[in-house]
Amino acid sequence: MQTVIWSEKKRVVIGPDQPVVIIGERINPTGRRRLAAALEAGDMALVRDEALRQVRAGAQVLDVNVGVSGIDEPATLILAVKAVSQVTEAPLCLDSASPKALEAALGAYTGKALVNSVNGEEAKLKEVLPLVARYKAAVVALTMDDQGIPRDVPTRLAIAERILNEAAKLGIPAEDVVVDPLAMSVAADDQAGLAALQALRAIRDGLGVNQTVGASNVSFGLPDRTAVNAVFLSMAALCGCTCPITDPTVWELRRALLVADLMLGRDEFAMQFIGAFRERSEQA
Repeated sequence: MQTVIWSEKKRVVIGPDQPVVIIGERINPTGRRRLAAALEAGDMALVRDEALRQVRAGAQVLDVNVGVSGIDEPATLILAVKAVSQVTEAPLCLDSASPKALEAALGAYTGKALVNSVNGEEAKLKEVLPLVARYKAAVVALTMDDQGIPRDVPTRLAIAERILNEAAKLGIPAEDVVVDPLAMSVAADDQAGLAALQALRAIRDGLGVNQTVGASNVSFGLPDRTAVNAVFLSMAALCGCTCPITDPTVWELRRALLVADLMLGRDEFAMQFIGAFRERSEQA
């Protein structure tokens, strides 16, 4: 099961037999006042800087989110997509809750993008999946529906299966649906991390699709979040996460994924692991 996305110049393959693909999360104004202010002003310099930093740190795909309250999101997302594409060849994950913004960005993007996201809510299925089909994109499928985020694994699996079925009706193949079983904070629910890992395994074994997860969610509200996220990422890779959304500029997180690939036999002669350390030393 391989999910293939591309930019004008670069092709990225996501799959269980491939090294983990890092989707860089830093182009997102949530909790980042400086980036939010720049986006409001239409200044894309910081967006370009963040794109370059993440690619240099090991991100193969870049998530692009411009969701600031009151902003012209379709126009701003187009500007951000063009800005990132000017400085890097990495394929993009177009991230918005607005179907209008997603449609605008898909129309402006050269290549096959990953759309973030659709879920099991009736409105989202009807609004987002047709866009994915029309532009022949891939899509992140969140395991939530009109009832919210389920705590139990069977319901998350059922929602993922339903989204896959609805996608298939529109001609979107299973390999173009990347499921996100939704990791929640273990500070609020001490079973949340285990539930996410169990859901990853169940979806991998039951549906065979590629999966992502937002690693930073699991540590929200805790001290030493980097350590929590690093351990969770390595465990998630073992359970079926093939393309986590995380911050590659935090070396401990990238290192955890490099070691996971090494232990899972996805790094021939440890060359990826050794190369990352050599590159880091040269940069230092």
